[in-house]
Amino acid sequence: MAVSSTMLPIGTPAPDFKLPDPSGVVHRRDDSAGAPALLVMFICNHCPYVQHVRERLAVVAAELQARDVAVVAVNSNDPDQYPEDAPERMAEEIDRFGYTFPYLFDEDQVVARTYRAACTPDFFLFDADRRLVYRGQFDDSRPGKDIPVTGGDLVAAVDAVLAGRPVPEPQRPSLGCSIKWRPGNEPEWAA
Repeated sequence: MAVSSTMLPIGTPAPDFKLPDPSGVVHRRDDSAGAPALLVMFICNHCPYVQHVRERLAVVAAELQARDVAVVAVNSNDPDQYPEDAPERMAEEIDRFGYTFPYLFDEDQVVARTYRAACTPDFFLFDADRRLVYRGQFDDSRPGKDIPVTGGDLVAAVDAVLAGRPVPEPQRPSLGCSIKWRPGNEPEWAA
C-alpha cells in the first residue's frame, strides 16, 4: 500500500542522527556542518518506488555532492520482516548503483520517528542553518506511469537553496512504500 510523506513543518530543525553504514562506520548529522545544504533521504532496497528512481537518484545525489550539498540516505525498515533491507544487502545496493552518499541503517527506527518519515522514498532538505526548506517528492514519476524520472522537484529545491531563494511551491508529498516498522514500534502517524 502506498503512503505519502507526513510533510514535516517547514522551518523544523534537522533532527540529529548517529548511524552506521553497512561497514560499521558511524555518520553524524554534524559531519556536514559546513555544507550549504543537507539532504536526508529515507530509502530502502525492496520498495518498487525506490527501485523506480534509484538509478537517477544516484546520479542526482552525485551531482548535488559536487555542488557541496551533504547527502545521506537512511534505511529504517525492519530487516526481520524484509531481509532484502538488511545491512549486508544495503552494501550490495551501494555497489550495484554506485551510491556516493552514506547509506545508513536506522536499526532502532529512532531517526525515522524523529524525522516523521513515512515512506520510501521520503526526502528532507535543510538549508545551511539546518532548517527544513523542502520535504516531499523526487519528481512526478511513479512506477507504471509514463513520466521520465528526473528528480526535478528535488533539484529545483536545492537550486533555490543554493541561490538563496525561497523553495518553489507547492511542495508535493512523496509517495511510496510505508516504512516497515518493527512490531509495536509504529508511530501514531503510521496507524
